[in-house]
Amino acid sequence: MINRSAVAALPADVPEFLRSKAAQDAMDYYGPQPDHWRSEDPGLYATMLPEHDIDLEWADLAGPLPRHRYDYMAALQAAQPAHPQVKLTAQQVGLLPYSTEEHWVMLMSAMRDYRGLVAAKQDTKPVECEIVFLAGVLGHFVADGSQPLHVTYQYNGWTGPNPHGYATDNHIHSRFESDYVHDNVKLTDLAPLVEAAKPVVLKDVFEDYVKYLRHSNSLVEKVYQLDKDGAFTGSGTPAGRVFTDERLAAGAIELRDIIYTAWVKSGEPVPPKTAN
Repeated sequence: MINRSAVAALPADVPEFLRSKAAQDAMDYYGPQPDHWRSEDPGLYATMLPEHDIDLEWADLAGPLPRHRYDYMAALQAAQPAHPQVKLTAQQVGLLPYSTEEHWVMLMSAMRDYRGLVAAKQDTKPVECEIVFLAGVLGHFVADGSQPLHVTYQYNGWTGPNPHGYATDNHIHSRFESDYVHDNVKLTDLAPLVEAAKPVVLKDVFEDYVKYLRHSNSLVEKVYQLDKDGAFTGSGTPAGRVFTDERLAAGAIELRDIIYTAWVKSGEPVPPKTAN
């Protein structure tokens, strides 16, 4: 839903092939693939699992999020002695901001190649396929970030003191993002919310995406509160529906703006490389 909604809302100056019905269908297919890939092999599952999440409460123990994954991993390692109660590894804490940052840069690179081929009057079909694929996979990670339970250690059942009696059944994650959405939300429900937010070129994709993740994290307890009230069971509640539509729309808006930013910035000169 997020992938389809994002592509449908791209502005007209984005090439038509990326706004087409065929692209929407392909984005729909590519969106879930990162989950399918990791289910094929236990080793790949372990490798890819942290790409989909970040426990911001633990990540913040290492200070402000660095812009690059290996700097982040080094920061976690440096912070570990001061926090022996938590395992501060990328495998445990998560890598979601870096999955998204790296995929949007790859998308921008492919779009730059597309511009060059158009200018040279050469075949663009292969790079068009690459662009739609990369945008679809990027959409998976952006969508993960719209789900509050992807950005917290409270990801699938409340842990620790639980004075409000929140769910501890280890099913709340799928009850919200899979079962409830599948049974109750239609693509057409999201369109007005997405269209109400005009496309923007993001000044700094990494910073904007981290801000987006932090907003999702601020909604973690609300997910548990709504779930306790039956918001995601069966047909749910009106409050649950409003919340779910807003989260899906937020994901589609963020993805649309990242794709649009990649397109606009692909027309700019490649920044100079810095020495290691």
